[in-house]
Amino acid sequence: MSRFLRHYLLALQFFTRVPVTGRLAAWVGYSPAMLRASAAHFPGVGWLVGLWVAAVFAALLWALPALPAAPWVAALGATVAGVLMTGAFHEDGLADLADGLGGSADRARALEIMKDSRIGSFGAIALVLALSCKVALLALLAQGDPARAVAALFLAQVVSRAAPLAVIYTQPHVGDVAGSKSKPLADGLTLAALLAGLSWMALALLLVVARFPGMGWWAGVLGAALGTAWMARLLWRRLRGFTGDGLGATQQVAELLFYLGLAVAWSVEGPTA
Repeated sequence: MSRFLRHYLLALQFFTRVPVTGRLAAWVGYSPAMLRASAAHFPGVGWLVGLWVAAVFAALLWALPALPAAPWVAALGATVAGVLMTGAFHEDGLADLADGLGGSADRARALEIMKDSRIGSFGAIALVLALSCKVALLALLAQGDPARAVAALFLAQVVSRAAPLAVIYTQPHVGDVAGSKSKPLADGLTLAALLAGLSWMALALLLVVARFPGMGWWAGVLGAALGTAWMARLLWRRLRGFTGDGLGATQQVAELLFYLGLAVAWSVEGPTA
């Protein structure tokens, strides 16, 4: 149990701005091998992020029931809450990848551009589009069934954080390993770690489906899976492997397509009883 908690807290420290400091940080410790092992808990971090953003989403929907724009306000508030908790970790990866792939067709040059911390035009456009689509899709889901939309927001955080694990497991790390945020993951992911990560996702999915039965959830998971496969293909075709930025972008794409899959399915299913 001690080892489990240390690896989980290390993943939490890596992916969010939740403070793990002082004696707790000393107890958790750090090593590249530990961070590699903590990859199994990336979707587990999604549980905590998901509970936080879902709570904000639900609170705003509850506080503004008479406001016609309540779903939009709640969706925007939840999105901001998520960005604040994670420090825009994944969004930053999306922007950097868009700058790199949009800025040059040459693999080496694209990797060089991605190391530049400044955001370019392609990155800015990708960021604005991703955040806008996220708010719009969440608002759309909330207009149909607010309670189910809150559950969807929670589940999306878990499912989308399982997506990068599939990329790490199937592709090599490329680029400047020494200066990469994902350096400890350059050695890949074990099958046991992948299955542990997927178990976090499976548990979240089972709990949500038990409370809100319906086939729409599987459409969301399918959307996330297709987004992951598309990103994996893009990274392989353009870079011949993954970077930390590519993993962040994969999470963002998987999350968006999860919402899109749900929106399409729920428009057919209709509201729950």
